[in-house]
Amino acid sequence: MRGIFLTLEGPEGSGKSTQARLLASRLRSAGRTVLETAEPGGTPIGLQIRRVLLDSKNSELCPTAELLLMFACRAQNVDQWILPALSRGEIVISDRFTDSTLVYQGAARGLGAEVVYEIDRIACRGVVPDLTLVIDIDTETGLERARKRNRATQDVETRLDEQGLSFHRKVHDAYHQLAADEPRRIKLIDGARDEAAVAQDVWDAVRPLVESAR
Repeated sequence: MRGIFLTLEGPEGSGKSTQARLLASRLRSAGRTVLETAEPGGTPIGLQIRRVLLDSKNSELCPTAELLLMFACRAQNVDQWILPALSRGEIVISDRFTDSTLVYQGAARGLGAEVVYEIDRIACRGVVPDLTLVIDIDTETGLERARKRNRATQDVETRLDEQGLSFHRKVHDAYHQLAADEPRRIKLIDGARDEAAVAQDVWDAVRPLVESAR
């Protein structure tokens, strides 16, 4: 018995984390068992790695080290949480997965997709989302949302948010390219609308997969 692996992706400030929580709540209300996780982070070990990756003080972290730390986090998440939950027949919702690494480190950092896929093969051992929803938003609006949130919460995990506009535009464009390359798995959802409208589109995309798996 295998569960369903759903991932939510998007640039900074897209609202994907909110949509992941809303989706999990809706699925639980429908009687499904759901594991929620997030990257970087997820497991207790992953959360320690997350602090290194996202702390704004770590400006000297090089792209290759960033890439390897992302996958160290992910490997722990796959082994400790994701694979066991899928083997129990649960629905796993992950706020980011390897697609994030493809766009942030592979495209925006310039490390290339080939190296990302090679490390994914080792770290994730064939685990691929059944469905990926990219909450799409224009770069400037997303960054303003993210930075407003960071100011309000005094968050120190802002190293990626603080990258330049050109970096974030590359992230945005790379998500669109991924969706064009894998249209059956990856769906773009307009994140510029109100929360409820976005949540409905998320549910409309997820529902056929969930119902067919019963």
